[in-house]
Amino acid sequence: MKQWFKENSTHLIIIAIFIALVFFYFSPIFGGKTLVQSDVVQAMGSQQELFDYKAKDGHAPNWTNSMFGGMPTYQIWYEHANNITSYINRGISTVFPAPTDIVLLYLLGGYFLFSVLRIKPWLAAVGAVALAFTSYNFIYIEAGHLNKAYAIAYLPPIIGAVLLCYRGSRLWGPVLLTLFLALEIRSNHIQMTYYLFIALLVLVGFELYYAIRSKQWKPFLQASALQIGAVLVAVLVNASVLFPTYEYSQLTIRGKANIQKVDDNGGKGAGLDKQYAYDWSQGVGENITFLIPNAYGGRTGGVLDGKSEVAKTMTGLGVPEMQATQFASQLPTYWGEKMFTSGPWYFGAAVIFLFILGLVIVRDKIKWWILTATILTIFLAFGRHFPLVSDLFFDYFPMYNKFRAVESILVIPAILIPILAILGVNELFTNADRIANLDKKVLYTFIGVGGFCLLIAFMPSLFLDFRNSQHQQLVSSLEQAFGDKHAAGQVASALVKDRASLATADAYRSFFIVLITFGLVWFYIKKKLSMPLFVGILGVVILADLWSVDKRYLNNDSFVDERTSNTRIPEREVDQLVRLDKDLSYRVLDLTTNPFSDARASYYHKNLGGYHAAKLMRFQEVLEHQFNGALNEDVLDMFNVRYLITKNPENNAEQIKRRSTAAGNAWFVDRVTFVNSNAQEMQAISSFDPQKEAFVHEEFKNMLNTGRLGKSENAEIKLVSYHPDTLKYEYTSPTDAFAVFSEVFYEKGWKAYIDGDEVPIVRADYILRALQVPGGNHTVEFIFAPKTMQISNIVSLIASVLLVLGLAFAIWRGNRSGARH
Repeated sequence: MKQWFKENSTHLIIIAIFIALVFFYFSPIFGGKTLVQSDVVQAMGSQQELFDYKAKDGHAPNWTNSMFGGMPTYQIWYEHANNITSYINRGISTVFPAPTDIVLLYLLGGYFLFSVLRIKPWLAAVGAVALAFTSYNFIYIEAGHLNKAYAIAYLPPIIGAVLLCYRGSRLWGPVLLTLFLALEIRSNHIQMTYYLFIALLVLVGFELYYAIRSKQWKPFLQASALQIGAVLVAVLVNASVLFPTYEYSQLTIRGKANIQKVDDNGGKGAGLDKQYAYDWSQGVGENITFLIPNAYGGRTGGVLDGKSEVAKTMTGLGVPEMQATQFASQLPTYWGEKMFTSGPWYFGAAVIFLFILGLVIVRDKIKWWILTATILTIFLAFGRHFPLVSDLFFDYFPMYNKFRAVESILVIPAILIPILAILGVNELFTNADRIANLDKKVLYTFIGVGGFCLLIAFMPSLFLDFRNSQHQQLVSSLEQAFGDKHAAGQVASALVKDRASLATADAYRSFFIVLITFGLVWFYIKKKLSMPLFVGILGVVILADLWSVDKRYLNNDSFVDERTSNTRIPEREVDQLVRLDKDLSYRVLDLTTNPFSDARASYYHKNLGGYHAAKLMRFQEVLEHQFNGALNEDVLDMFNVRYLITKNPENNAEQIKRRSTAAGNAWFVDRVTFVNSNAQEMQAISSFDPQKEAFVHEEFKNMLNTGRLGKSENAEIKLVSYHPDTLKYEYTSPTDAFAVFSEVFYEKGWKAYIDGDEVPIVRADYILRALQVPGGNHTVEFIFAPKTMQISNIVSLIASVLLVLGLAFAIWRGNRSGARH
């Protein structure tokens, strides 16, 4: 054991430093505070019903009625108890509470990758810092995109494991690839995994080319075959994540439309609407923020203070200083074309300088993969700003059109650019004497990168406009606010000056960081600086640079006392009043906010609204056709919306409105009308009485005895037992009848039983469940028990056992080999 500690002492010291960095960055957490994260607040609302029933039953339900009238819980929260990676993640987060565990994983994953690249430990640690502290890794945490952050953390070690395989590792390479990829998929952010797949596909292409050129087919085929096996096991470990998600996705806004829409190019869409997917496209010019963080103004709001030109201009117009400061802080300093942003993609001035230098001096063939994959993913991030590439992938590349916010693919350059930067430094250490005209290459790189920073600093308006396409609308809104066109123009001009000042300040900042980095390189190649000192100072420069920018977006002010955090969705008086109604199930629609982009009401109620990126397509289509501009009261009735929460426009007081026309949990209709298409069915519910008539698509006609669908008098049906996964009704009817239920139709898992005998579920009124029931006194039961979930859990268990055995075997072989030596 002593020998082991001695051999690994450097690694252990580096890990200890990583832990210390995490501790200092997130010191408020260890003082009993927690992060305020908008997406986490939304998740609290959407998950509350699950956790309430988990506390009662010992396990969470697979369905919830707390959002959008009802949806599966696969993408909200699920235990995945048969998945070994669930326990690995739980163990890590137990020792290092979120988000400290995420940043530690960033660091350790990066360190593993650089170690695989045969970078010496201390330089590898510097590379890990450059990877970990890139700005969006922290912006995602601040916003509460924790699943995305976990997924990003596992990307570097996956790359490392793939490289291990291609470098001849026939045991640890595939085993670690299986482990890291299983953890990646378990993070349940397939978009990040998919983007990594694009980059790795480019890598495989280069490896294939090199194999053909060198006629080394066998090693390439062996490595590729082992990786395919590793990917298969990792996928099967996550069967309970992937298979139900895939099944569900086919019926969501990521799948095919039921009412066909035609896009601008005449194509009939499957997947997301292109405009929706491209909403967050990286502006071509915005890539300057890789080097100069505030070149495009930083985040949308909350940047300007009382010293800003806007505040000074407003006080000059007679506005009180405090009011001027508050108004200035609300104005958007970000002037790109995204609707809003939480901050820039900043990779570090030192890192960009070393990346450019690496392009010039690195001779390792991996450089060409890094360059190609970086250019490709940057082009894809442009989205609507560079449709030549983006549309090609969106229209023809499998599954690419399932994802939105295409700028997210910049997580790949955020990894690849630091890799080449550190490889450039390593090239200086190993081959400096053999690089022709090295001093000129270093100097020209400095002139190019540093000179660009100075140009932005001295003449920002020559290169940057500081106005976007919405600038005139901003001026118009200011004119409305001030009631004075001249004053609005003055404030708008002051805002442009503030944006230019932000760019100038950060351009100077980046220049000095580039200057220091250039000085380090220059003194090293002139043999005026030792390698250890070079690495140490470089590590401090990169850390200080990235740390200070990250602190603009995730800092101590982002934390609150845990007691405050636990009441972030306070129960309002209107919530209390609604909850006085003790009926088993009814729905609420909260109109005090955007109801279909806010899940806070779901914390206390069975909410017709909610917040989720993968709503059922049928529900989205109901929103688009029935709630576009006004609420369709008939549709509210069929969803059993008993209460509306509204706000009095005169005094902003919140109030509730009880809707007496809500149809209830279930009802019998007088007649059933069959329709020929989804569009016709949607049109039919635009104006109807849901308690008298039901509209059913022709596809369900053969499930019904159409001769026994007549009016049923003196029939009653009542919900007698509620559980998200199990709904029980009792009814009495003198004749056969047609019952409609105010529950969302979802064919992949719901079963219906009358007195224990299964009966077919029919879709009615475009989105609801319905049954043809026999006359008499009977019990109806709906049970949600999807076979996909049952089967995938078994598959996950088997694959998890295989993964554990593989890890155990690799450790045993490693120990045995070590003992021999």
